[in-house]
Amino acid sequence: MALDKANIVELLSNATVIEIADLVKELETKWGVTAAAPVAVAAAAGAAGAAAPAAEAKDTFDVILVSVPADKKIAAIKAVREVKAGLGLAEAKALVEGAPKPVLEGANKADSDSAKKKLEEAGAKVEVK
Repeated sequence: MALDKANIVELLSNATVIEIADLVKELETKWGVTAAAPVAVAAAAGAAGAAAPAAEAKDTFDVILVSVPADKKIAAIKAVREVKAGLGLAEAKALVEGAPKPVLEGANKADSDSAKKKLEEAGAKVEVK
């Protein structure tokens, strides 16, 4: 079976972060490996030589829902469900009412910026860390 790398890259480019994370977990389970170990080794090696540049090159972000005004709660719940795929109405409502809470963790820059924009348009106060 020939591996069609271009097709795989295209499929992954159109997938959500949650879908890719689920795929990684499934592959780790099937193959009995972990994707975190090589990253930790590379990070440790890089940190020894260049701690300051590593801090500047942050590539994962957490989107934190800080607060939501009472009159914007419904719009914020809808926005949370758009941002966090697979989240039910009850879970989204609990997340909004329990603010401050993380909506996305370990998201890339584009996803975190998009999530922040959607939540702020709904009237929520958001922080990206």
